[in-house]
Amino acid sequence: MKIYTKTGDKGQTSLIGGTRVPKYHLRIDTYGTVDELNSYIGLIMCQDIDVNHKRLLKEIQDRLFTIGASLAADPEKSKMKIPDLLDSDIVLLEKEMDAMNEVLPELKHFVLPGGNTVVSYCHIARCVCRRAERLAVELAEQSFVNEHVTVYLNRLSDYLFVLARKLNMDFEAEENIWIPRV
Repeated sequence: MKIYTKTGDKGQTSLIGGTRVPKYHLRIDTYGTVDELNSYIGLIMCQDIDVNHKRLLKEIQDRLFTIGASLAADPEKSKMKIPDLLDSDIVLLEKEMDAMNEVLPELKHFVLPGGNTVVSYCHIARCVCRRAERLAVELAEQSFVNEHVTVYLNRLSDYLFVLARKLNMDFEAEENIWIPRV
């Protein structure tokens, strides 16, 4: 199977279901941003972090592929069975955040991105996740988007923030807090 098809050379691409849309279409931008997020999650996984974090990040990558498939499907024409995103996927992120928050110091200030490289990658992923969420919300105003998609992306950005704090603690790096100049 060839990777290139030459069908997109003129700026069009196909959704699952066959509908042709311009490559700048909001649906394409949305699942492209989810793909970008997935790549950053992969970058975090390549770092020297706890195996349990890596296990969950792998699970998150799988869910992001599910979200990408859901977003890539034409809601009116696709007959393909798309994997489901479940309430339990969202609950898993919440439970993981709760467990990390039990050992983290109370959050009393805004946190500036940084501390060390892996923490910075988490913050970049969090920002990309927020962008994906904004795009998904906008798309949902124009076309069908599974409600679980926006909720999962919202919770995932929170998880990435808490993971950044936890990794900062694991690496014994000082948390980079924001003290406003007044």
